[in-house]
Amino acid sequence: MKFLHTMLRVRDLDAALDFYCNKLGLKETSRRVDETHRYTLVFLAAPGDERLVEQARASGHRGAPLVELTYNWDAEDYGEARFFGHLAYEVDDIYEHCGRLMAAGIAINRPPRDGQMAFVRSPDHHSIELLQKGAPLPPQEPWKSMPNTGKW
Repeated sequence: MKFLHTMLRVRDLDAALDFYCNKLGLKETSRRVDETHRYTLVFLAAPGDERLVEQARASGHRGAPLVELTYNWDAEDYGEARFFGHLAYEVDDIYEHCGRLMAAGIAINRPPRDGQMAFVRSPDHHSIELLQKGAPLPPQEPWKSMPNTGKW
């Protein structure tokens, strides 16, 4: 058994792609538009997983770890969408990554006070956990005194 993907329903595909690709740093690997059933699927990979996606595609197997964004063209209320838990990604420098997200206008709901873990939320209120690769970084400002905000 291996992990294939996590599917997330999104209300606004453009806003979701802006968050996941332009701000969080994922890469679109494929897209399926179904005119008959009125939905679009967009599959995203973390930059470090792009090689795995290509290897799987070349060998005819299902892909590597992916996020599947499902956009149903007809309006539907998904509420807060916190029932699924969260997505987690390992990052090389949690302070740099969170700083880049903040500069892009993304609220850091659980700052990386411990140099190890942070949470942000997508435009559709999905929780995204960021974990420091390797050992935690030494606590530093402004993160170590930054309070939690919103839900995560």
